[in-house]
Amino acid sequence: MALSRVFVANRGEIAVRIVRACRSLGLESVVGVSDADREGLAAELADRAVVLGPAPARESYLNANLVVHAAKATACDALHPGYGFLSESSALAGLCEREEIVFVGPRAETIERLGDKLTARAIAAEADVPIVPGSGEIRAAAEARTFAARVGYPVLMKASAGGGGRGMFVARTDADIDDGFERASAEAEAAFGDGALFVERFVEDARHVEVQIMGDGAGAVVHFGERDCSVQRRFQKVVEEAPAAALSAEARAQIHDAACRLARHLDYQSAGTVEFLYDVARGEAYFIEANVRIQVEHPVTEEVTGIDLIEEQLRIAGGGGLSVAQGDIALAGHAIECRINAEAPERDFAPSPGLIDAWRAPEGQGIRIDSHCRAGAFVSPFYDSMIAKLIVRAGDRTQAVERMSGALDAFRIGGIDTNLAFQARLVRHPDFAANSLNTRWLEDVFMPSLMH
Repeated sequence: MALSRVFVANRGEIAVRIVRACRSLGLESVVGVSDADREGLAAELADRAVVLGPAPARESYLNANLVVHAAKATACDALHPGYGFLSESSALAGLCEREEIVFVGPRAETIERLGDKLTARAIAAEADVPIVPGSGEIRAAAEARTFAARVGYPVLMKASAGGGGRGMFVARTDADIDDGFERASAEAEAAFGDGALFVERFVEDARHVEVQIMGDGAGAVVHFGERDCSVQRRFQKVVEEAPAAALSAEARAQIHDAACRLARHLDYQSAGTVEFLYDVARGEAYFIEANVRIQVEHPVTEEVTGIDLIEEQLRIAGGGGLSVAQGDIALAGHAIECRINAEAPERDFAPSPGLIDAWRAPEGQGIRIDSHCRAGAFVSPFYDSMIAKLIVRAGDRTQAVERMSGALDAFRIGGIDTNLAFQARLVRHPDFAANSLNTRWLEDVFMPSLMH
């Protein structure tokens, strides 16, 4: 490979994951850490760790100049942003390009174009990818009401400048728009520095399905199948699966083709995810957005394809191109991922930072743990509450659900509150077992069932 040393511009389990992929490929790794993460597992495993700054993310992980300076100072020839933080920052990618550091991800121009939802929708339309009927950019509730009157309620108001469930609000009446518009706009402004929204038709009985793609930047694109991420709370994913068992063979082929068309249209480079809303009643899939980074849920795709997606990213960044053709990629079995968080579901999912005084992870065939935690680790209050990803794989979905149930029971974490019991009850719910789910199921069905 043309690369020799990679700067890891992230923390937690994804930083550990990247360090291990570098080691597998014979690359050195340097991880940038905040003061809060000096003693973390990523710092321990990397060839070197350098302190970026204080614990608050804006003074460390979110400061692009600090990150690139640290990469240059440690003679790194590439930078991997992971997910979250600056992973979707065209400014960081552009800065890397100017400083002649290989950015392990798409080109800065691609990130900028897909980072704005309205621009991304226009690009999807150019690539003949079906999109949900939606508005242009709006900055007043009256404009949202006008659009809703044209397409009918319910509608979904969404932040134009970002994703991750921030700045999103479902409206079923004019009064809902009047009530929710300012809140959604304020949340978008706080999260992304831009309060602009757009509105689209809200699909009631919908599955959230996403296609994992990879491109070499010169027109070659492959997909690694799809994932179902329909189990969500406040538009945040809770459980993810591969493949999406609810799709018909025809719908599956259509979204694979659509995702690859979009990627080829952009000469896409590195890993990406093209996300769709699958309308169960109509049997139709609509483009939502494209994520220009590796996703939290990428392990379920790795488990059913046997391909390490982080290693694939690094090979492309090093000039090696794609190591697989579409015909080489075959899916086998079924995989499920549960996000394990340091939080208290019974207290409205309040974060639970603190010292982990006991840690016993499940082991056995078809069980994988991606984590940066262990006994003695401190869960910082400064960052996301996810402390592990529990992934299982089995021959089919029914077996995978059973394996996940047992693995959740066997997982022991002491000293802090976690959502382990919550996840265990979720995967044992009859609807989950029957795969009778949609994007509203967790909040409309499962959460109320906890009260009985």
